[in-house]
Amino acid sequence: MAETDWHTRYQDKIKTADKALKILKPGNRLFIGSACGTPQRLVQALADRPIEDVEITHLLTLGVAPYAQEKLAGRYRANSFFISKNVRKAVQEGRADYTPIFLSEIPGLIRSGQMPIDVALIQVTPPDKHGFCSFGVSIDITKPAAEAARHIIAEVNPQMPRTLGDSFIHVSKLDALVENDTPIYEFITPGASEVARRIARNVADLIEDGSTIQVGYGGIPNALLHYLKDKKDLGIHTEVFSDGIIDLIESGVINNRRKTLHPHKVIASFVMGSKRLYDYIHNNPMFEFHPVDYTNDPFVIAQNDKMVSINSALEVDMTGQVCADSLGYKFYSGIGGQLDFVRGASRSHGGKAIIVLKSTRANEKYSRIVPVLSEGAGVTTSRGDVHYVVTEWGTAYLHGKSVRERALALISVAHPKFRRELMKQAKERNYIYADQPEAPLIEARYPEEFETTAKLRDGTQIFIRPIKPTDEEAMRNLFYSFSKETVFYRFFSYLKAMPHEKLSKFVNIDYKNEMALVAVIKPAGEEQIIGSCRYYVDKSTGLAEFAIIVQDEYQNNGVGTVLFNYLIRIAKMKRLKGFIGYILDSNTRAYRLMTKTGNPIETKWENGVYTLTLRFQYGRK
Repeated sequence: MAETDWHTRYQDKIKTADKALKILKPGNRLFIGSACGTPQRLVQALADRPIEDVEITHLLTLGVAPYAQEKLAGRYRANSFFISKNVRKAVQEGRADYTPIFLSEIPGLIRSGQMPIDVALIQVTPPDKHGFCSFGVSIDITKPAAEAARHIIAEVNPQMPRTLGDSFIHVSKLDALVENDTPIYEFITPGASEVARRIARNVADLIEDGSTIQVGYGGIPNALLHYLKDKKDLGIHTEVFSDGIIDLIESGVINNRRKTLHPHKVIASFVMGSKRLYDYIHNNPMFEFHPVDYTNDPFVIAQNDKMVSINSALEVDMTGQVCADSLGYKFYSGIGGQLDFVRGASRSHGGKAIIVLKSTRANEKYSRIVPVLSEGAGVTTSRGDVHYVVTEWGTAYLHGKSVRERALALISVAHPKFRRELMKQAKERNYIYADQPEAPLIEARYPEEFETTAKLRDGTQIFIRPIKPTDEEAMRNLFYSFSKETVFYRFFSYLKAMPHEKLSKFVNIDYKNEMALVAVIKPAGEEQIIGSCRYYVDKSTGLAEFAIIVQDEYQNNGVGTVLFNYLIRIAKMKRLKGFIGYILDSNTRAYRLMTKTGNPIETKWENGVYTLTLRFQYGRK
């Protein structure tokens, strides 16, 4: 049949679901379309089909799944590339199969003939005037599977949105049409929990203006979109997205203007959301859909500068191995596109690969940061691929870090109630120093409320935060960047080395009797510390001895002033009486810094050293 005269035989292809499925034979492999595009009427009709020994293969499916019911186990056996809720019990009980594979490689598996498809059940829009039907909300592996199938049965639904891009099939390719004018399955995500919001806030801090992001669906991605409202010129390249991006598009936050691949376009493979989303993407030229062997190809993803991938995990061990598809021996979901996007983002110019997870599960009964992965758990993303790991407790940057640095970083973002045991296990495995102080990570509360930003005189933006036990390497780098003069002014000697034994006391503090701030440039995880200041409280006097040091190339640019003034602010919040400092009389910069605070100051000079006592003034309550 010529594509130009498709009208003449269109009516001949219309059948009931029961009649259309008569083409199924024992031994066939049946493919079912994905996610919210699952053809609900056709799938439901499988329950009434008197047939045996049919394999059903699919990606994530939503809605009805009678073929996974125990009573139909003799007739159908599902084989899922990604385990959705409607087949999870069948897989875990051995009545269905799971095929672990990268999402980007599934179309090739099907096209090569390694997994031939006899019949494909899909859902499409009615044909346009040229005879082309759109796959609508799910292109993913559905289009490649349909193109490779020997027979295609299409559920034609006028309520399916017509999506643009590589998302069409001509009606002449369809063997049977089953009409079904019903609402498209909606995937509604519950409101984000407080934990999800905290994780999202930490992730948002990593996303720069002009980034292209993989957004996903679920509580954390939805919460993340809320925290992106102050960003500029974001783009989207993802396998799936949901309703949350609509508001960001309409507010101008997402405009795809600075994308280096497909500028001005949202690139995706499928959507999961509400009718509002389906109406929004209908015939909308901003959205361009492609099969997953394109959207999830790491080499394609990497062509987006500042690409940010965001993927979830079930467990992460202390060396950085990520499990995302199983709970021990029980398969839970699938590999999906996680590693596709991790590797694509990692190779992007300025890209970031982020793994997110809640720090606990089962109502805080178990930690998701673990000494070793659970027995039977699979490694979805290797320790060599992992860059950022984010929980509600903070961000751990692992790429290029030693096992010792990784373990400390991950313990620092684990739930506090599990940190003591994690420290114990890390020491037993010789992952961290045997003398690693435990109190700063286990007992002390990191005061994130003291994190802030500031601009230097030359316009450089710096991040100021309390010091962390994980800053040891960065502080070592800072020390070895100092000139001899800077070292002498800070330590009153020409100190030549700063080994672990000395450095440990600088980064492990209680945030009560001792406080230390660092000035940081570059994003979290790739940070460079350019200055630090601290105080130690003398409980007998109520005064705190202070010290400050700044990297030579950043001196005379306001770093010291910003740090010192902020340290004073914190000290006043803690109601300290004041500061006392010891400054060499040749260190004129430090002397001027302290005398410009506007607080009463007492000066005493002896043997070339000034003792400066700065007393804080408090107004009456």
